Amino acid sequence: MKLYDFDAMFDEKLSDYISKNVGKYKEEEWEDIIPKLYRKFGDTVIKSIGKTPREYYASMESGELIKCLKAHLKNGVPVSEFLCKEIENRDLTAELLPLLDGSEEEREYAVNLIGPDERAIAKYMSMLRECDDEEFKERLADNIKQKADLVLSQALAEYKEGRNAEIMLEIMSRSAVRDDEVFTVLLNAFRGDDDNIPMHASYLAAYGDERALPYLLDKIDEEGITFAEYRELKFAIESLGGEYTKERDFSSDPYYQALKGTSSTDGTDIFSIFDKRS
Repeated sequence: MKLYDFDAMFDEKLSDYISKNVGKYKEEEWEDIIPKLYRKFGDTVIKSIGKTPREYYASMESGELIKCLKAHLKNGVPVSEFLCKEIENRDLTAELLPLLDGSEEEREYAVNLIGPDERAIAKYMSMLRECDDEEFKERLADNIKQKADLVLSQALAEYKEGRNAEIMLEIMSRSAVRDDEVFTVLLNAFRGDDDNIPMHASYLAAYGDERALPYLLDKIDEEGITFAEYRELKFAIESLGGEYTKERDFSSDPYYQALKGTSSTDGTDIFSIFDKRS
């Protein structure tokens, strides 16, 4: 199979384009221009191939696309966005699943391309147990928590066994299934860890069980909480339908002082920015 480094071809054309337009654009303008040039390159016929990069991959059978991806990774040839896009445009989860047992690079690409497909969630859970890479664990967890209902009982069991406890808490918190034991676990984690109040408050907010409100209200009323903790607790309370209106003085809090000293060019209240959740 012939492997083409389309990114290197683009970089060569881009270098030539930049040299011909020195001083014409500001740095922030180049940030918009380069992606547009890359998209245009995807529809440009490469004379030596007789096809555009997009056409080259679109003409392949599904099995060939996966073989091409593996060959790129094995031979150290950069994988272009055009190859990844063509794979994403087809339902190739079944063909990608074997890559989850492949090399490190194959696993990483497979997770990115498969995403939160429910056919991969069980495998992601088993990969979490075997993984030592914290960044990769986060990527697995990001996909799993989008289908948290499928692995709720397993996440609870893993938590009880002490495996990836914080990740399991986050996964459980994203479940739409109401379970008294899961709620108790999330609540106890919140009540029993004063070093991670914002994080555990966010889990209670995500789970959405109003029974957490009295505990959140008790915690936010404590004199010793920091401004960062106060803001996350207040958000959690409001997300569960509660309200906390007591005036608090955080003027001596370093985090509060840092935010207060941050000005916004458009006049936006810097504190209101941190109240917004996606």
